[in-house]
Amino acid sequence: MRIQDPDRADEGLLRLKALGALLVLLRLGPVLILGVLVVIMANLSPVFATTQNLGNVLAQTAVIAILAIGQLLVILTRGIDLSVGSSLALSAVVGATVFGSSDGGALTVLAMLGTGAAVGAVNGLVLVYGRLPHPFIITLATLSIARGLALGISGGQPIRGMPDVVSTIGGDSATWLAAWLPNSTFLVAGVAVVTTVFLTRIVWGRWIYAVGGNPDGARRLGIPRSAVLISVYVCSGLLAGVAAIVTSGRLNAGSPTFGDLAELDAIAAVVIGGASFLGGRGHVGHALVGAFMIGVIRNGMNLLNIEAYLQLIVIGVVIVIAVESDVLRGRLESRFRVLQAAAS
Repeated sequence: MRIQDPDRADEGLLRLKALGALLVLLRLGPVLILGVLVVIMANLSPVFATTQNLGNVLAQTAVIAILAIGQLLVILTRGIDLSVGSSLALSAVVGATVFGSSDGGALTVLAMLGTGAAVGAVNGLVLVYGRLPHPFIITLATLSIARGLALGISGGQPIRGMPDVVSTIGGDSATWLAAWLPNSTFLVAGVAVVTTVFLTRIVWGRWIYAVGGNPDGARRLGIPRSAVLISVYVCSGLLAGVAAIVTSGRLNAGSPTFGDLAELDAIAAVVIGGASFLGGRGHVGHALVGAFMIGVIRNGMNLLNIEAYLQLIVIGVVIVIAVESDVLRGRLESRFRVLQAAAS
């Protein structure tokens, strides 16, 4: 019988606890960083902590947050959707065109949602049935196609006018609760809750995690991988249509320039929040934390009159740090499992 040295056992247990504590810090890292950013910005600018500016941050972040939630669904399956910004622009232009010809609020909203979902369906169907090696290819193509259609339909100019329901959602505040609180915040909260329930309480959501986390295992279990992949791209496109409603409501127009580089913000928000490009890991909270981190950085830098190019550099650095943190977390989790097995 092998007798374990008590000193070595205690040392191993100590290392296991230290590694576990470090993992907890890494998992909470995005939330902690967001809290530190808020404190720093509040000290650097007296305007930052005012309720009016908080309302501005929430309004500016709403579009990124909605797009990021859709992007999260795609990234959970080891995919990517580069077309959401262009889908937003096309949805807004189609909505403004429909409103100009029909003057119907419900029809306008349905047109915007349907346009976004249609672009997402094209992405998913071509990816699956075209047997493409990676979604980068088709989503890059639809990025260009959707933007071109938006420019063609609008003639390259914004189309003014949106129905009251769109203006209320995207541009008005919840005066019944707080005059500074934008209505779009409630829309973001609703999308977040519905998506969370979808991912955690419904079998389809568990299939999404399975397809991204272990594709071979999902195939052996008989999970309908093709249908799951198509569904996440449709959802991503649909949420681009929702983001178009918010953007058009704020600006009372549909423009082909809406959503320019928004796909990069959405991807950055998901990655900064802690989700993994390797799939199968992440939740809605990750996307929201990342989106608000980007919103706080941009808002704070604008208040401090920092040049726009420096804002891009800072966000890029934050993305690199977030990706490296994800890699480090993966290695530490593997090491933690080894130590845990040895300790048991």
